[in-house]
Amino acid sequence: MSSSEYTPEHAASQPDTPPLEAWPNQYADRRYEISITHPEFTCLCPRTGLPDFATISIKYTPDQQCLELKSLKYYLNTFRQVGIFHENVVNRVRDDIVAAIAPHRVEVEGAFSARGGILTTVRSVWQREES
Repeated sequence: MSSSEYTPEHAASQPDTPPLEAWPNQYADRRYEISITHPEFTCLCPRTGLPDFATISIKYTPDQQCLELKSLKYYLNTFRQVGIFHENVVNRVRDDIVAAIAPHRVEVEGAFSARGGILTTVRSVWQREES
């Protein structure tokens, strides 16, 4: 079955998510890294509708804003009922973080549990071009 023939009932590439909230970085004058790990991430396979499990790791260097963790948790939990490919999850999270806090740099990694005997890790990095 080719991807052009497949029309999954669970598939959605752009889930409705709550906004990512931020708070002012009191140390915006220095460069430091924040690491966040969410070991209980779930979404749905867009082909089968079965759950996919992953650990989502986020590393970022904040500028003026830092991610508020409660809003991040609620944001990530909205993917539980969304049919979405692993690659799309990681890149969507990265793009939404960039839009929310405009960091100097962000790296998002999704380490997905085995599906059909295959482990998948997807990593997406964004870095601001400094002038």
